[in-house]
Amino acid sequence: MKLLVKKVNEKAVIPFYAHVGDAGLDLFSVEKSILKPMERKLIATGIKIELPKNTEAQIRPRSGLALKYGITLLNSPGTIDEGYRGEIKVLVINLGQEPFLVEENMKIAQMVIKPVEQVLVKEVYELSDTERGEGGFGSTGV
Repeated sequence: MKLLVKKVNEKAVIPFYAHVGDAGLDLFSVEKSILKPMERKLIATGIKIELPKNTEAQIRPRSGLALKYGITLLNSPGTIDEGYRGEIKVLVINLGQEPFLVEENMKIAQMVIKPVEQVLVKEVYELSDTERGEGGFGSTGV
């Protein structure tokens, strides 16, 4: 399976796996930006992608940035559909108490490529019963 990547900014870094067996490809910023506490910004990666057929790209936070600085992603995981051809941008938020400097070429997120199945949607008047039923938030205890 191949992921086609086009640089749209000369500073862009082509995504790569840091280690053999990793699920996520590292995504890098092409811009420098300061995020104040509770501020969110769209950070450019300088790349466009063409996904393999029947896949999606999920954009996920980096655990180290979340733990050390409170930096995470809104709308996480973000979904990039197979047909999207625009620049990949990452919606970052600073949940920490200090301003955070996003540097050029900083690892800001990870991208996981996953298979996608489309379903046939059918309206029905009843659903089958299950042991769980309508039990939702908190229904299984603490």
